Order: sequence, then structure tokens, then C-alpha cells
Amino acid sequence: MLELRDITAGYERRRPVVSGVSLTVAPGESVGLLGPSGCGKSTLARVAALLHRPDAGTVTVDGVAAPGWRHRAPRALRTSFGVVFQQPRLSADPRLRLADLIAEPLRATGRRAQASAAVAELAPAVGLTADLLTRRPHEVSDGQLQRACLARALVLEPRWLICDEMTAMLDASTTAALVAVVEAYRARTGAGLLAVGHDRTLLERWCDRTVRWSDLAGTERVTAPGEGPAAA
Repeated sequence: MLELRDITAGYERRRPVVSGVSLTVAPGESVGLLGPSGCGKSTLARVAALLHRPDAGTVTVDGVAAPGWRHRAPRALRTSFGVVFQQPRLSADPRLRLADLIAEPLRATGRRAQASAAVAELAPAVGLTADLLTRRPHEVSDGQLQRACLARALVLEPRWLICDEMTAMLDASTTAALVAVVEAYRARTGAGLLAVGHDRTLLERWCDRTVRWSDLAGTERVTAPGEGPAAA
């Protein structure tokens, strides 16, 4: 179980952008977090992935409180999360070929020998051809680069996926393709998913349940897929 309890988080010398928020994701469950731009949901996603230390509150994984954040978190815990961000060009090293981008987490964790095989397996799964793997970020489209970023998030076989507006900059066909990749991975591994976005229709079709940002403070209330005005 991934549990966020009474999370308050922000940035230096600014008022918190997240205040007293609680959220849970069960193993194998897909939860959509729905809210408008700028509401704080991306900050909460970073806290959930142990990338941003909250000012208050706890993040608990399988009943154990996270003992640290970013590189201070134990490697086994840190690498149990795979994260895909909204803007792939801001999360990709422009010097790396796509093949090296995908393999980056393996090299960072001392598993360089597995890189070639992992890239060969993941590239076709996310829709990347061999010629694209030799290109750098400025030589491919946003959709192609986001496919590589998704492969990078999956390469360590994480138990939890955090997709923060993963499809916000993509067309409908690429969105459908990447969602299908995530769901195939979850079906195979039983990974839990937190999908952050502002597209209610997408989240309610994709996820087991959808949580409105406006309902998060205090008691967590949810909408099941197909409920609410958007489904009428």
C-alpha cells in the first residue's frame, strides 16, 4: 500500500501548495488524481514518488514510513517508483541518445550489463524503432521522446508508477498507445498506478477510481469510472 497522510508541501519562502492532503493507492490499483493546472497535484505526485520532501505528513510504503527523500531514500525503495513527467524535454538529458536515455536508470544502479537487453525489449513495446534509438531528444517529436521516457520509467520494473500529466502534450493516438503500454505492464507485474491529470474523461476511462483534488483535504472521496456529469 502507498499511503500519503496529511501531506503539506511547498517550496522555499512560499506558502504551501499542498496542505493536509491524504491519498492511498493499493497494490495493483490505478488511481486518477483529477485537478486543474496549478492546484498542487504535481507537487503531491513528486512527494508520492519520494522526489520532494514534504513540510509535514508521512509517506508510507507497505506499512513502513519513508526514511528519506531523493538520494537519501534507500535504493530499493527509491527504485520501486517509476515516474513519467508531463514535459519530456525537461526530464531528458539532451546529450543522450534515446537508447542511453532508456538505459540510464540501469547504469545509475550498477546494472549496466543488462542495458542492451532491456532496451531491446522495451523499445518495441513503447513503439520505438531501431533508427529512433540512435537519435537525441532534439531529433525526435514530443510523442517519440515521451515513449522513451516511459520506457525509462519501466526499465527497473517498478512496483509503483506515477504518471504526472503523461499525455497532456500528446495527440489522441499517442495517448492511447502509452496508456496501453502502462496497462500491459500493470497486468503483467501488478504495479500500482497514480495517474495525475486534468482530463476527466481520460482518467475515468483509464483508472479504477478517480479522486478530485477539491475533495482531497480531509476525508478522501472518490468517483468510480463512469460516474458524474461527464458520463451523462
